[in-house]
Amino acid sequence: MFKYTLEAVCPQTGARAGRFSTPHGHVETPVFMPVGTQATLKSVPHRPFLLEMETQIILANAYHMFLRPGTELVKKAGGLHKFMNWPRPMLTDSGGFQVFSLASLLKVTDEGVKFQSPRDGAYHFISPERAMQIENDLGADIMMAFDECLPADADYARTAKSIKRTFQWAERCQAAHARKDDQALFGIVQGGMFKDLREQSAAEITSLDFPGYAIGGLSVGETMDQMHEVLSWTAHLLPANKPRYLMGVGTPIDLLKSVATGIDMFDCVIPTRVGRHGQAMGLNDRVILNNAKNREDFGPLFDHCKCHTCQNYTRAYIRHLFKAGEQLAGTLVSIHNIYFLVDLMRQARKAILDGRYGDFLTECGVAYQPLTDSVAGV
Repeated sequence: MFKYTLEAVCPQTGARAGRFSTPHGHVETPVFMPVGTQATLKSVPHRPFLLEMETQIILANAYHMFLRPGTELVKKAGGLHKFMNWPRPMLTDSGGFQVFSLASLLKVTDEGVKFQSPRDGAYHFISPERAMQIENDLGADIMMAFDECLPADADYARTAKSIKRTFQWAERCQAAHARKDDQALFGIVQGGMFKDLREQSAAEITSLDFPGYAIGGLSVGETMDQMHEVLSWTAHLLPANKPRYLMGVGTPIDLLKSVATGIDMFDCVIPTRVGRHGQAMGLNDRVILNNAKNREDFGPLFDHCKCHTCQNYTRAYIRHLFKAGEQLAGTLVSIHNIYFLVDLMRQARKAILDGRYGDFLTECGVAYQPLTDSVAGV
Protein backbone atom coordinates (compact mmCIF):
# COMPACT_ATOMS: atom_id res chain seq x y z
CA MET A 1 0.00 0.00 0.00
CA PHE A 2 2.92 2.38 0.73
CA LYS A 3 4.95 3.46 -2.28
CA TYR A 4 7.42 6.34 -2.58
CA THR A 5 8.56 7.92 -5.84
CA LEU A 6 11.43 10.40 -6.06
CA GLU A 7 10.23 12.86 -8.70
CA ALA A 8 13.01 15.45 -8.89
CA VAL A 9 16.32 16.50 -7.36
CA CYS A 10 17.22 20.18 -7.60
CA PRO A 11 20.52 20.59 -9.51
CA GLN A 12 21.38 23.70 -7.47
CA THR A 13 21.01 22.21 -3.98
CA GLY A 14 20.10 18.51 -4.01
CA ALA A 15 16.67 19.25 -2.51
CA ARG A 16 14.14 16.54 -3.32
CA ALA A 17 10.53 16.45 -4.51
CA GLY A 18 8.70 13.17 -4.13
CA ARG A 19 5.35 11.51 -3.65
CA PHE A 20 4.15 8.60 -1.55
CA SER A 21 0.86 6.76 -1.44
CA THR A 22 -1.03 5.51 1.63
CA PRO A 23 -4.42 3.85 2.22
CA HIS A 24 -5.88 7.33 2.82
CA GLY A 25 -4.38 9.10 -0.18
CA HIS A 26 -1.09 10.37 -1.52
CA VAL A 27 1.31 12.94 -0.09
CA GLU A 28 3.57 15.21 -2.13
CA THR A 29 6.89 16.20 -0.58
CA PRO A 30 8.50 18.20 0.88
CA VAL A 31 5.63 18.41 3.34
CA PHE A 32 4.91 19.93 6.75
CA MET A 33 2.73 17.80 9.02
CA PRO A 34 0.75 19.74 11.67
CA VAL A 35 0.71 18.02 15.05
CA GLY A 36 -2.59 16.90 16.57
CA THR A 37 -1.19 15.63 19.87
CA GLN A 38 -4.50 14.47 21.34
CA ALA A 39 -6.09 13.58 17.97
CA THR A 40 -6.77 17.28 17.40
CA LEU A 41 -4.75 20.39 16.68
CA LYS A 42 -5.03 22.64 19.69
CA SER A 43 -7.80 25.22 19.11
CA VAL A 44 -8.08 24.48 15.35
CA PRO A 45 -10.90 22.29 13.97
CA HIS A 46 -9.49 20.06 11.25
CA ARG A 47 -12.85 20.31 9.52
CA PRO A 48 -13.06 22.60 7.68
CA PHE A 49 -9.80 24.51 8.16
CA LEU A 50 -7.11 21.86 7.61
CA LEU A 51 -9.02 20.41 4.67
CA GLU A 52 -9.56 23.82 3.09
CA MET A 53 -5.87 24.71 3.30
CA GLU A 54 -5.07 21.34 1.65
CA THR A 55 -3.15 19.90 4.57
CA GLN A 56 -2.00 16.54 3.23
CA ILE A 57 -1.07 14.66 6.39
CA ILE A 58 -1.19 15.23 10.14
CA LEU A 59 0.50 13.67 13.16
CA ALA A 60 -0.99 12.28 16.35
CA ASN A 61 0.91 11.26 19.48
CA ALA A 62 0.83 7.61 20.52
CA TYR A 63 2.02 8.36 24.07
CA HIS A 64 -0.78 10.80 24.82
CA MET A 65 -3.43 8.65 23.14
CA PHE A 66 -2.20 5.66 25.16
CA LEU A 67 -2.65 7.59 28.42
CA ARG A 68 -5.99 9.09 27.39
CA PRO A 69 -8.47 7.95 26.17
CA GLY A 70 -6.63 4.63 25.77
CA THR A 71 -5.84 2.92 22.53
CA GLU A 72 -8.41 0.19 23.13
CA LEU A 73 -11.17 2.82 22.85
CA VAL A 74 -9.67 4.23 19.65
CA LYS A 75 -9.44 0.74 18.18
CA LYS A 76 -13.08 0.10 19.12
CA ALA A 77 -14.04 3.32 17.31
CA GLY A 78 -12.38 2.01 14.13
CA GLY A 79 -8.98 3.67 14.51
CA LEU A 80 -7.83 7.27 14.65
CA HIS A 81 -9.19 8.23 11.23
CA LYS A 82 -12.75 7.34 12.19
CA PHE A 83 -12.39 8.44 15.81
CA MET A 84 -11.48 12.01 14.80
CA ASN A 85 -13.17 11.99 11.37
CA TRP A 86 -9.99 12.71 9.42
CA PRO A 87 -10.08 11.42 5.80
CA ARG A 88 -6.46 11.97 4.77
CA PRO A 89 -3.12 10.34 5.68
CA MET A 90 -1.91 10.33 9.26
CA LEU A 91 1.32 9.51 11.10
CA THR A 92 1.78 8.47 14.72
CA ASP A 93 5.08 8.79 16.56
CA SER A 94 6.01 5.94 18.85
CA GLY A 95 5.83 7.97 22.04
CA GLY A 96 9.53 7.46 22.71
CA PHE A 97 10.36 11.17 22.82
CA GLN A 98 7.51 11.88 25.26
CA VAL A 99 8.44 8.96 27.51
CA PHE A 100 11.99 10.28 27.81
CA SER A 101 11.08 13.97 28.09
CA LEU A 102 7.71 14.23 29.86
CA ALA A 103 7.30 11.21 32.09
CA SER A 104 9.05 10.41 35.36
CA LEU A 105 11.43 7.70 34.17
CA LEU A 106 11.86 4.90 36.64
CA LYS A 107 13.97 2.43 34.69
CA VAL A 108 15.28 1.98 31.15
CA THR A 109 16.54 -1.45 30.17
CA ASP A 110 17.01 -3.33 26.94
CA GLU A 111 13.54 -4.78 27.52
CA GLY A 112 11.80 -1.39 27.53
CA VAL A 113 10.93 1.62 29.65
CA LYS A 114 9.14 1.81 32.99
CA PHE A 115 7.75 5.26 33.74
CA GLN A 116 5.21 7.14 35.82
CA SER A 117 2.52 9.09 34.00
CA PRO A 118 2.56 12.84 34.62
CA ARG A 119 -1.20 12.77 34.18
CA ASP A 120 -2.32 10.60 37.09
CA GLY A 121 0.82 9.08 38.59
CA ALA A 122 0.05 5.61 37.26
CA TYR A 123 2.95 3.28 36.44
CA HIS A 124 3.42 1.95 32.90
CA PHE A 125 5.87 -0.20 30.99
CA ILE A 126 6.38 0.17 27.23
CA SER A 127 8.48 -2.29 25.28
CA PRO A 128 9.01 -2.20 21.52
CA GLU A 129 6.31 -4.86 21.22
CA ARG A 130 3.86 -2.86 23.33
CA ALA A 131 4.64 0.28 21.31
CA MET A 132 3.74 -1.59 18.12
CA GLN A 133 0.50 -2.85 19.62
CA ILE A 134 -0.41 0.72 20.60
CA GLU A 135 0.29 2.07 17.12
CA ASN A 136 -1.41 -0.85 15.40
CA ASP A 137 -4.52 -0.12 17.48
CA LEU A 138 -4.38 3.56 16.51
CA GLY A 139 -4.17 2.59 12.84
CA ALA A 140 -2.32 5.53 11.29
CA ASP A 141 -0.94 5.17 7.76
CA ILE A 142 2.64 5.67 8.99
CA MET A 143 3.94 4.63 12.39
CA MET A 144 7.34 5.05 14.00
CA ALA A 145 9.62 2.50 15.63
CA PHE A 146 10.20 2.80 19.38
CA ASP A 147 13.59 4.40 19.98
CA GLU A 148 15.66 5.89 22.77
CA CYS A 149 15.87 9.67 22.48
CA LEU A 150 18.68 11.35 24.43
CA PRO A 151 19.27 15.03 25.23
CA ALA A 152 21.79 16.94 23.12
CA ASP A 153 24.38 16.96 25.90
CA ALA A 154 24.51 13.16 26.26
CA ASP A 155 28.12 11.98 26.28
CA TYR A 156 29.73 9.62 23.78
CA ALA A 157 29.54 6.45 25.87
CA ARG A 158 25.88 6.93 26.71
CA THR A 159 25.04 7.73 23.08
CA ALA A 160 26.93 4.69 21.78
CA LYS A 161 24.99 2.45 24.15
CA SER A 162 21.76 4.13 23.10
CA ILE A 163 22.15 3.55 19.37
CA LYS A 164 22.79 -0.13 20.03
CA ARG A 165 19.55 -0.28 22.02
CA THR A 166 17.66 1.69 19.37
CA PHE A 167 18.78 -0.78 16.71
CA GLN A 168 17.73 -3.78 18.80
CA TRP A 169 14.39 -2.14 19.50
CA ALA A 170 13.95 -1.43 15.77
CA GLU A 171 14.44 -5.11 14.99
CA ARG A 172 11.86 -6.04 17.62
CA CYS A 173 9.42 -3.42 16.34
CA GLN A 174 9.73 -4.79 12.84
CA ALA A 175 9.05 -8.32 14.07
CA ALA A 176 6.05 -7.22 16.20
CA HIS A 177 4.43 -5.00 13.57
CA ALA A 178 1.11 -6.74 12.89
CA ARG A 179 -0.43 -4.56 10.14
CA LYS A 180 2.21 -4.46 7.42
CA ASP A 181 -0.42 -4.37 4.66
CA ASP A 182 -1.95 -1.02 5.65
CA GLN A 183 0.56 0.62 8.01
CA ALA A 184 4.10 1.62 7.00
CA LEU A 185 6.66 1.39 9.82
CA PHE A 186 9.54 3.89 9.66
CA GLY A 187 12.89 3.41 11.38
CA ILE A 188 14.63 6.19 13.33
CA VAL A 189 18.33 7.09 13.14
CA GLN A 190 19.91 8.35 16.35
CA GLY A 191 23.52 9.11 17.31
CA GLY A 192 23.40 12.44 19.10
CA MET A 193 26.00 15.04 18.17
CA PHE A 194 28.63 12.47 17.11
CA LYS A 195 29.35 11.96 13.42
CA ASP A 196 30.63 8.41 13.64
CA LEU A 197 27.68 7.33 15.77
CA ARG A 198 25.25 8.92 13.32
CA GLU A 199 26.95 6.98 10.53
CA GLN A 200 26.81 3.76 12.53
CA SER A 201 23.15 4.23 13.43
CA ALA A 202 22.22 5.06 9.82
CA ALA A 203 23.99 1.94 8.55
CA GLU A 204 22.29 -0.28 11.13
CA ILE A 205 18.77 1.12 10.80
CA THR A 206 18.79 1.21 6.98
CA SER A 207 19.96 -2.43 6.92
CA LEU A 208 16.48 -3.33 8.17
CA ASP A 209 14.92 -2.02 4.95
CA PHE A 210 12.10 0.06 6.41
CA PRO A 211 9.81 1.84 3.89
CA GLY A 212 10.96 5.21 5.28
CA TYR A 213 13.43 6.72 7.73
CA ALA A 214 13.44 9.49 10.30
CA ILE A 215 16.31 11.43 11.81
CA GLY A 216 15.64 11.65 15.52
CA GLY A 217 17.47 13.12 18.47
CA LEU A 218 17.45 16.68 17.11
CA SER A 219 15.67 19.75 18.42
CA VAL A 220 16.50 18.38 21.89
CA GLY A 221 18.61 21.24 23.22
CA GLU A 222 21.33 21.66 20.61
CA THR A 223 21.95 24.92 18.75
CA MET A 224 20.53 25.39 15.28
CA ASP A 225 24.05 25.31 13.85
CA GLN A 226 24.63 21.95 15.52
CA MET A 227 21.34 20.64 14.18
CA HIS A 228 22.16 21.55 10.59
CA GLU A 229 25.66 20.15 10.95
CA VAL A 230 24.20 16.80 12.04
CA LEU A 231 21.78 16.92 9.10
CA SER A 232 24.67 17.54 6.71
CA TRP A 233 26.30 14.34 8.03
CA THR A 234 23.19 12.21 8.11
CA ALA A 235 20.62 12.96 5.40
CA HIS A 236 22.67 11.61 2.49
CA LEU A 237 23.25 8.34 4.39
CA LEU A 238 19.57 7.47 4.00
CA PRO A 239 18.31 5.67 0.87
CA ALA A 240 17.39 7.93 -2.04
CA ASN A 241 14.35 5.85 -2.92
CA LYS A 242 12.60 6.27 0.44
CA PRO A 243 11.21 9.29 2.31
CA ARG A 244 13.35 11.10 4.88
CA TYR A 245 11.67 12.61 7.92
CA LEU A 246 13.18 15.18 10.31
CA MET A 247 11.29 14.94 13.57
CA GLY A 248 10.17 17.91 15.66
CA VAL A 249 11.49 20.81 13.55
CA GLY A 250 9.18 23.58 12.36
CA THR A 251 10.60 27.10 12.11
CA PRO A 252 10.45 28.47 8.55
CA ILE A 253 14.19 28.93 8.05
CA ASP A 254 15.02 25.54 9.55
CA LEU A 255 12.53 23.89 7.20
CA LEU A 256 13.97 25.62 4.16
CA LYS A 257 17.57 24.79 5.11
CA SER A 258 16.67 21.19 5.90
CA VAL A 259 14.92 20.70 2.57
CA ALA A 260 18.20 21.71 0.92
CA THR A 261 19.92 18.77 2.66
CA GLY A 262 17.41 16.32 1.18
CA ILE A 263 14.76 16.09 3.92
CA ASP A 264 11.18 15.35 2.78
CA MET A 265 8.94 15.44 5.87
CA PHE A 266 8.63 17.65 8.96
CA ASP A 267 6.39 17.99 12.02
CA CYS A 268 6.28 20.45 14.89
CA VAL A 269 3.90 21.95 17.46
CA ILE A 270 5.30 25.45 16.91
CA PRO A 271 2.52 26.90 14.72
CA THR A 272 -0.24 26.27 17.26
CA ARG A 273 1.94 26.82 20.33
CA VAL A 274 3.08 30.30 19.33
CA GLY A 275 -0.31 31.01 17.78
CA ARG A 276 -2.06 30.57 21.11
CA HIS A 277 0.36 33.14 22.55
CA GLY A 278 -0.33 35.76 19.90
CA GLN A 279 2.59 35.26 17.52
CA ALA A 280 1.84 35.10 13.79
CA MET A 281 4.61 33.48 11.74
CA GLY A 282 6.23 35.07 8.72
CA LEU A 283 9.27 34.12 6.71
CA ASN A 284 11.83 36.25 8.53
CA ASP A 285 9.71 37.81 11.27
CA ARG A 286 6.69 37.36 13.50
CA VAL A 287 3.77 39.65 14.23
CA ILE A 288 3.33 40.02 18.00
CA LEU A 289 -0.37 40.79 18.32
CA ASN A 290 -0.13 42.22 21.83
CA ASN A 291 2.16 45.01 20.65
CA ALA A 292 0.47 48.41 20.91
CA LYS A 293 1.22 49.26 17.27
CA ASN A 294 -1.42 46.70 16.19
CA ARG A 295 -4.23 48.39 18.12
CA GLU A 296 -5.31 50.49 15.13
CA ASP A 297 -3.90 48.33 12.34
CA PHE A 298 -6.83 47.37 10.14
CA GLY A 299 -4.78 45.32 7.73
CA PRO A 300 -4.29 41.52 7.73
CA LEU A 301 -1.61 39.70 9.67
CA PHE A 302 0.42 39.54 6.44
CA ASP A 303 -0.27 41.15 3.09
CA HIS A 304 -0.80 38.69 0.23
CA CYS A 305 -1.41 35.74 2.57
CA LYS A 306 -4.37 33.68 1.37
CA CYS A 307 -5.19 31.97 4.66
CA HIS A 308 -8.68 32.17 6.16
CA THR A 309 -7.52 34.54 8.89
CA CYS A 310 -5.70 37.03 6.67
CA GLN A 311 -8.56 37.05 4.18
CA ASN A 312 -11.19 37.84 6.81
CA TYR A 313 -9.74 39.51 9.93
CA THR A 314 -7.52 42.44 10.87
CA ARG A 315 -4.62 42.76 13.29
CA ALA A 316 -6.65 45.23 15.35
CA TYR A 317 -9.54 42.79 15.74
CA ILE A 318 -7.35 39.82 16.63
CA ARG A 319 -5.40 41.95 19.13
CA HIS A 320 -8.72 42.92 20.71
CA LEU A 321 -9.63 39.22 21.04
CA PHE A 322 -6.34 38.51 22.84
CA LYS A 323 -6.85 41.46 25.19
CA ALA A 324 -10.40 40.28 25.89
CA GLY A 325 -9.24 36.73 26.62
CA GLU A 326 -11.28 35.23 23.81
CA GLN A 327 -10.27 31.73 22.65
CA LEU A 328 -10.97 32.66 19.04
CA ALA A 329 -7.81 34.78 19.08
CA GLY A 330 -5.47 31.79 19.35
CA THR A 331 -7.52 29.86 16.81
CA LEU A 332 -7.24 32.57 14.18
CA VAL A 333 -3.48 33.00 14.57
CA SER A 334 -2.92 29.23 14.65
CA ILE A 335 -4.87 28.87 11.39
CA HIS A 336 -2.54 31.40 9.79
CA ASN A 337 0.60 29.73 11.15
CA ILE A 338 -0.38 26.26 9.94
CA TYR A 339 -1.34 27.58 6.52
CA PHE A 340 1.95 29.47 6.28
CA LEU A 341 4.13 26.39 6.88
CA VAL A 342 2.00 24.09 4.72
CA ASP A 343 2.10 26.63 1.89
CA LEU A 344 5.82 27.28 2.33
CA MET A 345 6.50 23.61 1.61
CA ARG A 346 4.20 23.78 -1.43
CA GLN A 347 6.28 26.66 -2.75
CA ALA A 348 9.48 24.76 -1.99
CA ARG A 349 8.21 21.75 -3.92
CA LYS A 350 7.39 23.85 -6.96
CA ALA A 351 10.85 25.42 -6.89
CA ILE A 352 12.45 21.96 -6.73
CA LEU A 353 10.37 20.69 -9.63
CA ASP A 354 11.41 23.80 -11.58
CA GLY A 355 15.08 23.12 -10.77
CA ARG A 356 15.53 26.43 -8.96
CA TYR A 357 15.39 25.70 -5.24
CA GLY A 358 18.67 27.56 -4.70
CA ASP A 359 17.16 30.65 -6.29
CA PHE A 360 14.08 30.20 -4.12
CA LEU A 361 16.24 30.14 -0.99
CA THR A 362 17.94 33.34 -2.08
CA GLU A 363 14.54 34.97 -2.63
CA CYS A 364 13.58 33.87 0.89
CA GLY A 365 16.76 35.39 2.32
CA VAL A 366 18.31 32.03 3.21
CA ALA A 367 22.00 31.43 2.52
CA TYR A 368 22.94 28.07 1.05
CA GLN A 369 25.93 26.18 -0.31
CA PRO A 370 25.66 25.47 -4.06
CA LEU A 371 25.67 21.76 -4.85
CA THR A 372 29.15 20.61 -5.79
CA ASP A 373 28.87 16.85 -5.22
CA SER A 374 26.39 15.05 -7.45
CA VAL A 375 25.70 12.58 -4.67
CA ALA A 376 24.86 15.16 -2.00
CA GLY A 377 21.19 15.39 -1.14
CA VAL A 378 20.22 12.41 -3.33
